Amino acid sequence: MDDISYTAQWTAAARARETERPDGIVRDGYARQLAEPRGFELLDRYQGAGVADFVAVRTRYIDDALVRLLAETGIRQVVMLANGMDVRTHRLEWPAGVTVYEVDHGALLDEKQQRLAKLDAEPRVAAVPIGADLAGDWLTALRSAGFGRAERTLWIAEGLLFFLTEEQAGRLLETVAGASQPGSRLVIDLTSAALLRHPMTQSFLQRLRDDGTPWQFGTDDPADFLAAHGWTVRDLRQPGEPGAGEGRWPYAVAPREARGVPRSWLVSADLS
Repeated sequence: MDDISYTAQWTAAARARETERPDGIVRDGYARQLAEPRGFELLDRYQGAGVADFVAVRTRYIDDALVRLLAETGIRQVVMLANGMDVRTHRLEWPAGVTVYEVDHGALLDEKQQRLAKLDAEPRVAAVPIGADLAGDWLTALRSAGFGRAERTLWIAEGLLFFLTEEQAGRLLETVAGASQPGSRLVIDLTSAALLRHPMTQSFLQRLRDDGTPWQFGTDDPADFLAAHGWTVRDLRQPGEPGAGEGRWPYAVAPREARGVPRSWLVSADLS
């Protein structure tokens, strides 16, 4: 499997560890099997960077946002971009009539489906895998698979944007906005530009570069960045704040006005 697939195994390992905690905020009974062969090795390699804690909080935030937004809006079309080894299609409760499109590398999707088949795991929702490169013309493949152009969409992009350049991240958001009908929603996570510059994060970031999966983009003003690319932020939280792992996040939460502080962002937005 390629490097980005190993990254998916790494985050699966983080979900598995969280699931196995007595006070865990994530329940993913498939994560341990989907983390093999390198997920736990990478989890240990990046230990101390706080990423495992962030994956737990991010997973719960996106789970809760997804369930809430489907209930509030009545949207019945969901697109998950670079969903990796997560299996929300199998572990969440879904309203009737929802279709989920998973867009990711074909080899990763094939591997995930093979592993789930061995576990006799069945999705709880109509799920359509779309093998496509997000750096290419993935939208054509999505539409060819049945994506409804006239329908409102809930888009999920988890653990994706910091692997892109700023230009690529902006273009992806614009592509998603251009494919959306009014009333569509977006849930994403971002890192801050300060995190990519801060001395405390450099050893972790260097290990990512050494492993061929560098983090390239972050923003200290996610609302402005999303607005510039077609989206209006409706919910913006840092890990540890209410609704985003409060009580689970093991680090102090920096005040929003503090400058130069490494941060992660959890964001829900709608079409501008």
